[in-house]
Amino acid sequence: MDLFLQFAAPALAGIFVGVMSGLLGVGGGTIMVPIFRLAFGMSPLASTATSLFAIIPTSISGVASHMRAKTCVPKLGVALGIGGALTSPVGVWLASVSPGWLVIVVAALVVGLSAYKMFKKAIKAPRVALSCRKAHTADAAATCGSASRGEAEDLRTEVRGASAFPTGCTTTGALADASEPASSNPIPAQPDLTRKHYLQGAGIGLVAGLASGYVGVGGGFIMVPMMLALLSIPMSLAAGTSLIAIMILAIPGVVEQAILGNVNYFAGISIVVGTIPGAVIGARLVRVIPERQLRFAFGGFLLVATVLLVLNEFGILG
Repeated sequence: MDLFLQFAAPALAGIFVGVMSGLLGVGGGTIMVPIFRLAFGMSPLASTATSLFAIIPTSISGVASHMRAKTCVPKLGVALGIGGALTSPVGVWLASVSPGWLVIVVAALVVGLSAYKMFKKAIKAPRVALSCRKAHTADAAATCGSASRGEAEDLRTEVRGASAFPTGCTTTGALADASEPASSNPIPAQPDLTRKHYLQGAGIGLVAGLASGYVGVGGGFIMVPMMLALLSIPMSLAAGTSLIAIMILAIPGVVEQAILGNVNYFAGISIVVGTIPGAVIGARLVRVIPERQLRFAFGGFLLVATVLLVLNEFGILG
């Protein structure tokens, strides 16, 4: 019975972790590390290593769904991942030779600041659901002949006047999406990125990789806000792109942790049983939840992550 609870409880928690991963583009390490410490009584180092191990299949599951839905930027994700893979082993080494409280506090401050900025942008963002729906209605009506060209143009003018084409809202494929629920997001257009953008992405990955190896998280809490701020990637594309990077950058850290003997494979597999289907669900939700709500959700997740990081580091969670 104890064995069943020890396996079933992490698996159920893993579903929630997976949904957050697929929806927000995070590895879920900030939630998994406390679970490993509480449910399995693991040391901080073993919890970190096992979390990094579980992040890889979780992110692969989410990436597969995002790729099918075209809600990611694959080349940018690879650039982020390569940058992160270079510094992830450095983070693992730092975790093994230095006291982590200062780095964790700094990381918590960075995450908290990111949460503040995310909430600030979400509050300022326009409510796009109605505007996007009007835009779709206008294009679909013009195409199907159910409204005159003048009426359709009036609707488009109204939408543009209300700044209704923010990031993530596009009329491309409006006819195909006309039958979908009004709350559904259209597939966002792929951004036109230059070599400079990819180099910036690699730089973001360097920072995320260091945090990933040290704290045992995927690094999405750094990559997603920086993609939004520096590269103007919409939230509906940033989540899937972040998971591509996480899938790559976590590998060197996991290999190093496995060689050091820090990975608890039973605990990792227990939670992955839930995170894999959860990530698929989360990735599908990206097209249903509007951009503004996604930003609020990510900001809330960052706040929770900040608290968990601090409580975990100071041993308050066990």
